[in-house]
Amino acid sequence: MAKRIEVSGLNAYYGGFLAVEDVSMTIEPRSVTAFIGPSGCGKSTFLRTLNRMHEVIPGARVDGKVMLDDQDLYGDKVDPVAVRRVVGMVFQRPNPFPTMSIYDNVAAGLKLNGVKGKSELDGIVETSLKGANLWNEVKDRLPKPGAGLSGGQQQRLCIARAIAVQPQVLLMDEPCSALDPISTLAIEDLIAQLKSQYTIVIVTHNMQQAARVSDRTAFFNIAGTGKPGKLIELDETSKIFTNPTEKATEDYITGRFG
Repeated sequence: MAKRIEVSGLNAYYGGFLAVEDVSMTIEPRSVTAFIGPSGCGKSTFLRTLNRMHEVIPGARVDGKVMLDDQDLYGDKVDPVAVRRVVGMVFQRPNPFPTMSIYDNVAAGLKLNGVKGKSELDGIVETSLKGANLWNEVKDRLPKPGAGLSGGQQQRLCIARAIAVQPQVLLMDEPCSALDPISTLAIEDLIAQLKSQYTIVIVTHNMQQAARVSDRTAFFNIAGTGKPGKLIELDETSKIFTNPTEKATEDYITGRFG
């Protein structure tokens, strides 16, 4: 069941540096929300706060609140590893486990979660690869290394790995930036299909991509060198790209930025 995310008053730090300041937003279930903005404005940092990946970095910390439906992800007794099972992540560069087969890449998280039966694993691996639109391309070479696939196939393999453990939210940090246009289109088509089951948040530098794939778009910006990133505006994607409320948003989208 896809879940709603409610963020309130969130600040993200690297040591003493405030990287993202006072972000509050609602991310709707079964929708795609895109984060856009210039490099260094905190988009990816903020994305990683949504599944507690940010605090993996030494000295990094978060204050504020991230609610996943009625659960506070930063609550005292919440296990960050459990959060990452529910809020999956796909990274900028495809990162299949290089020594593992295609099959074992998808099954890795399932095995960690205690799924042992071969028939159950087989079924979920097949369902996940079908969900990532990859099954027909790899069904005859499941024992072969995942690293032997093309870049676009590797990224879809990583998506299959992420959805195999049945998360409710899928975070994607520039998932197409290392891919060719045909592979990019395949990932965009896949995002459109997956949003019927998942809450999806995507960071992208490609504004055309944000316009194509997302229902709502958030524009982040920085006030200057050494200043924290801030959420400037969040609205329906069609409004952000045609009639934004904030001048800074319009300047960025029309290329007059800076």
